[in-house]
Amino acid sequence: MSANFQTEGTYTPDSLIAGNAHLLVGRKVTILSGQVLVRGAVLGKITDGGKYQLSASAATDGSETPDLILAEAADATAGDVSALAYERGDFNAGAVTLGTGHTAASIRDGLRAKGITLLTTIA
Repeated sequence: MSANFQTEGTYTPDSLIAGNAHLLVGRKVTILSGQVLVRGAVLGKITDGGKYQLSASAATDGSETPDLILAEAADATAGDVSALAYERGDFNAGAVTLGTGHTAASIRDGLRAKGITLLTTIA
């Protein structure tokens, strides 16, 4: 008996997930238009409307508080898009993309309270 397999795209491993992949929990979110975000971007939720954007510490719309980590690249240049984001898991602090004003150290405790752990890799 032969199996029919379909493939799409190419898988390129990265270092975003820092072990314990079985603990990952993701959900679909809406990325606000006007952004191109990479996998691993730290997202903040805009209070009015509930959409997400790259979290920047100087924002005043709610998105200044890091909330999720983007699981896949998202191109929202032409309008809002739906994307998968992680709400729980262990991540490599050196592989996340931070918005202006944030550092891994400055957001670590806040994300940890939400179930996201930023781990520093040891060479």
